[in-house]
Amino acid sequence: MFIFYKMIWIYRILYIPFFLISFPYYLKRMLKRGGYGKDFHHRLGLLEKLPKKRNGTKRIWIQAVSLGEVNALRPLIDKLIEKGNIEIVITTTTSTAYKRACDLYSEKVLKVAAFPFDFWLASQRTWKKIEPDIAILMEGELWPEHIHQAMIRKVPIFLINARLSNRSYKRYLKFKFFAKNLVLKKITALLAGSQQDLDRFKTLGVESGKAYCTGNIKFDVKSEFYLSDLKKKEIKKEISFLNGEDPEPLILMGSSTWSGEEAMLIETFEKLYEKGINCRLLIVPRHPERREEIKHLLKGQKRSWHFRSESKEAPPGTEIYIADTVGELAMLSQIADLAFIGKSLDPNQGGQTPIEAAAIGLPLIYGPNMSNFKQICESLEKATDRMVLCKDSHEVKEKINDLLQNSERRQKLASDLKKWHGQNQGATDKTLTYIESFLAKIDQNEVNI
Repeated sequence: MFIFYKMIWIYRILYIPFFLISFPYYLKRMLKRGGYGKDFHHRLGLLEKLPKKRNGTKRIWIQAVSLGEVNALRPLIDKLIEKGNIEIVITTTTSTAYKRACDLYSEKVLKVAAFPFDFWLASQRTWKKIEPDIAILMEGELWPEHIHQAMIRKVPIFLINARLSNRSYKRYLKFKFFAKNLVLKKITALLAGSQQDLDRFKTLGVESGKAYCTGNIKFDVKSEFYLSDLKKKEIKKEISFLNGEDPEPLILMGSSTWSGEEAMLIETFEKLYEKGINCRLLIVPRHPERREEIKHLLKGQKRSWHFRSESKEAPPGTEIYIADTVGELAMLSQIADLAFIGKSLDPNQGGQTPIEAAAIGLPLIYGPNMSNFKQICESLEKATDRMVLCKDSHEVKEKINDLLQNSERRQKLASDLKKWHGQNQGATDKTLTYIESFLAKIDQNEVNI
């Protein structure tokens, strides 16, 4: 126990200079993305007072850092709410995640708030206000102060959908002693998203009796935006990809693209256009605030373009449509015929998730840099005979050209993707089972933290 307190005080002392040094960078980033001013006092630990817990009710605090995690929680939160004796507090880190959480859960849960800075006083204040019976973190979020506050209060803390990217794993291996004693040994239960992630956490020091592979809960998320054929046509008309009696074009989509990838897609689209292929380009950048960078690219080519942030309705003849908005990827994906998954080509690393596109049977491809989803992609590549994987940007262009001109291959890929997605569902129920078992142990005073 002494080593835990020694480690946390080292962290607390180092946190202050690190925060001061890094604050200008994060401030610039926050101002660029916008939205961080809303309820900023939550981040200082100044959360509004919550009502007292009702008799027989357990309170669960769930932290989801970003938009993807907030969306992935929907099935789990709905199942917890169905129990009737659970109150939920949700916190998020990014501004887009906070807005999304407010939209999705404000009327379902006790409170939606911004996650406090992982500084002693801010974290301590928030813990005193929330007073949870169980705390839940998602994926790779290992906040030392937050986890320590759970330990000293003897509150079970779960890491669900747990995963480690190659980069994070290598970093933790270098500081294995600190990672183990500062955070990992304090985790009550770790529910990994894949066997590879489970093995990595065990290598870092998580005890076997506390760690389990439950699968990835993102496979269980159902789209809110199942569009009828009529609605799909309405959207295509809205963005001017369908005009009057003209033949319906194929739609190439850049899904959650990063810097450099839009240029590749624009170049590819131009060559398709010159070949006489009836198609349009729909780009959904991962970060909408990059719109000026993308505008600069578009000004250097000859096709007509429009940004959704200026108006949803595009002028007639629009050939490239930039959906620089938040929370519309799932809806817009349903009008596409082929998607390129972003953050997968040099110099970008890590990749964006292919799960949502696969869920709706949207034919997809991606580059080689998908390390954040390594085991998922290996499974997906096996299920599609490696059709989804491209070794570089040249192969991306070749496969786009091939798939857009071959409807049978697109249909086969779509079928393989949906089958693969269905075979990987069920993680939410497994996760819920572990949470319920700990709730029962709390009632019987059998939890040892």
